[in-house]
Amino acid sequence: MSISSRLAEVRARIDAAARSAGRDPSSVRLVAVSKTFPLDAIREAHAAGQLDFGENRVQEALQKINAATDLPIRWHLLGHLQTNKVRKAAPAFALIQSMDSVELIGRIDRAAEETGHAPELLIQVDLAREPTKFGAPVGEVPGMFEAAAACRAVRVVGLMTLPPFADTPEESRAWFRQLRDLRDQWLAAGVPASMLRELSMGMSGDFEVAVQEGATLVRVGTAIFGSRNVQR
Repeated sequence: MSISSRLAEVRARIDAAARSAGRDPSSVRLVAVSKTFPLDAIREAHAAGQLDFGENRVQEALQKINAATDLPIRWHLLGHLQTNKVRKAAPAFALIQSMDSVELIGRIDRAAEETGHAPELLIQVDLAREPTKFGAPVGEVPGMFEAAAACRAVRVVGLMTLPPFADTPEESRAWFRQLRDLRDQWLAAGVPASMLRELSMGMSGDFEVAVQEGATLVRVGTAIFGSRNVQR
């Protein structure tokens, strides 16, 4: 199956999941996770109408970004952002989904001021406290909202989470619901709605459940590009 065919299938599944939850399908944005896939695959997906692409590593992303300057792509950084890569990341991405500390928000804000390019940011919330994954503990997130309110260039616009590996999509539902409930609690506590408009959750194996639970961004790679262990 071609990339364009897979894209069409994923979009149809997103639409169906949104409608099943009484949501407008246009409220969900698809991010094609292109990490490890070549530029040709990105061009093929873009030709099929895909505008948002996600990468995990700054260096790999920069190579693709520099080679695709002719394409009007919105690039997302999904993986952990090391502090020594902040100055390179700030001007390169439209959205950085992996803020996990007050310090990192401050660093990216200063870099954005210096470079004149201010990406939007998501706070990655570590719900399961898995030692192998990054993210901010729930108790630290309110302080990150306070830090974001003082930023001069960047803006926090929502939350992201990466639940534990699950054998079935239904096993992820509780994690997605927990992030949505936290969003609602923080809204009720007075966090500005502009800081909580996006919920990034759901990947190839569980994005339909994520959409049913309120995702506004889903991060889908394998279902679009195929298996990463296949030589392309």
